[in-house]
Amino acid sequence: MEIETPPIHRDTPKPQGERRGLVLVHTGNGKGKSTAAFGLALRAHGRGKAVKVYQFMKVPSARFGEHRLFEQLGIPIEGLGDGFSWKSRDLDHSAALAQDGWAKAEAAIRSGDFFMVVLDEIMYPLRYGWVQLGDVLACLRERPGHVHVVLTGRGAPAELVDLADTVTEMTLIKHHFQAGVPAQRGIED
Repeated sequence: MEIETPPIHRDTPKPQGERRGLVLVHTGNGKGKSTAAFGLALRAHGRGKAVKVYQFMKVPSARFGEHRLFEQLGIPIEGLGDGFSWKSRDLDHSAALAQDGWAKAEAAIRSGDFFMVVLDEIMYPLRYGWVQLGDVLACLRERPGHVHVVLTGRGAPAELVDLADTVTEMTLIKHHFQAGVPAQRGIED
């Protein structure tokens, strides 16, 4: 590692635009997309802002770590799916759940009742064609100006990347699965 001298002058101009709702996308093959979105939700909630989290791949009865904590904090989190497609017993049912889930998420975004809406793992139903990309893009373009929307999942479509204000790609460098270490509670859930 090379030691650096800390900067003492700002090297970028201070933004002069108005504050407004943002579209933030966390994508890529690396770990941390949902975790980053949940961190944003916690920040917003900590500032007294209304937040709603939708998880497109988790079942409504899920009790993962984020569900337990968000429940304690009063942050509504809702599972909309029946698990990942490779675990599904009926992909038509999975598609119907995704479509119903999108209707709920769209209504929450368009209502303007929330400062932030998180659409966790929405890229899967988009890529599978269960949720129409055009509908999502229209909702994001037409949402109330103060509403922030965070979308997560691998393989974000180019049209969504183009529309978003901030896009972060999580890059896989090394993962414990590659060494045969299984998922662990409190890390992957």
